[in-house]
Amino acid sequence: MSSPNPSSLPVHHPQQILAWHHGSPVTAEGFLQDVATLAEKLPDAGHLFNLCDDHYHFMVSFAAAMSRKQITLMPPNNTAGAVNEMLSDYLDSYCLSDKPLSHILANQLIFADLMEHRDAHPAPLPLQVSREQQVALLFTSGSTGKPKANLKRWGELQAEAASALRHFPFQAHAIASLVATVPAQHMYGLATSVLFPWQGGMTVYAGRPLFPADIAEALASLPAPRVLITTPLHLRACVGAGLEWPAIDFVISATAPLSRELALEAEQRMDTEIHEIYGSTETGSIAGRRTVADQAWQLYQGIVIDRRNAQAVVSGNHLPQPVPLNDRIAILSERRFLLLGRDSDMLKIAGKRASLGDLNHKLLDIPGVIDGVFLPPDNRQNGRQRLTALAVAPGLTRQQILNELARSIDAAFLPRPLHLIDSLPRNSTGKLSHAQLLSLLEQMAEKR
Repeated sequence: MSSPNPSSLPVHHPQQILAWHHGSPVTAEGFLQDVATLAEKLPDAGHLFNLCDDHYHFMVSFAAAMSRKQITLMPPNNTAGAVNEMLSDYLDSYCLSDKPLSHILANQLIFADLMEHRDAHPAPLPLQVSREQQVALLFTSGSTGKPKANLKRWGELQAEAASALRHFPFQAHAIASLVATVPAQHMYGLATSVLFPWQGGMTVYAGRPLFPADIAEALASLPAPRVLITTPLHLRACVGAGLEWPAIDFVISATAPLSRELALEAEQRMDTEIHEIYGSTETGSIAGRRTVADQAWQLYQGIVIDRRNAQAVVSGNHLPQPVPLNDRIAILSERRFLLLGRDSDMLKIAGKRASLGDLNHKLLDIPGVIDGVFLPPDNRQNGRQRLTALAVAPGLTRQQILNELARSIDAAFLPRPLHLIDSLPRNSTGKLSHAQLLSLLEQMAEKR
């Protein structure tokens, strides 16, 4: 495929291992062979929903789509509802997945079916993609409203990943492999589980382990030095699992800020370093921090942050134009800033102020609380309304949790009511949809 300013991928030499798939190594040459095979089988279309859960299947499908100049659609989650809701906007689309998915109205193709006749492989060619080529449409999580589409060009994704690989100690530690607990259908997951291996010459674990024991087993199966890519939710589970962990050079976490307490405990229990990525679907990743060492974030080289009409705006490097941030920040210096939360997170009750993010941290820091979240009142301007909270805390009573909260938060922000539940409806990156939380509360009210 020829195009202006082409960029080859991956950077591995042909016999270097790119992925471990079901216990077997896949070389870069084998990967390109699979890409060529799949590309021949894809239908003519403008867009596809890549719902492959297996990281290697996603990687092959993403590359094959690029070679056919098809744009990969990445909805906020992989549910049938999310896909079907988008179909009317993308009539020229189809769905590619690991297995048949129920209730999805799009034409479905199964990865294994398309790859059945591997003996008749077309000759693998170096995959070259124009930096200007539009390759993905990523949608925000919808946690603060309707999901929004963000178009990504190949050069933007490449530049972001290159900046992150320089910012974090990948080269200093000579990282050989990584395991990701996050899905690839997300800005964070796409960058770390696809772009990082392609551009960093690393081996990626093809599966997506979710439970601590599975994560530890996956890490142990890969050559060291190794990195774990995860979320605060998974990290909390790993800390509480009481496992012996294989050597992990460092961990990268994102999707929500870590508390210093959780980061410190994770470093001690897992004998590693915990780093965080800051970014969004709109910006990609733009900054990082070692949580236990500094609460301030450091911007990637080439990223600039300033204020325009009282709003923080970032520009430079992989961003084609300036992007306003949804978070409130305090700029400390040219490349350092503090995250103060979102304007939408700020609460005022009984004349007092607090942020939802801070309240959530305090709830999750209670021993025995596995998961939990505060919900704001319907009318934030009414200072008499009370907060609601949901907690997953087997073995604890409501009163025990309220007593612990009373030690660290003002009485005005104690939740009334506090519901104890079995689980929260988090998506695959650990985020919560406001609409789903309201629906859960309505269901609970109907049962009473």
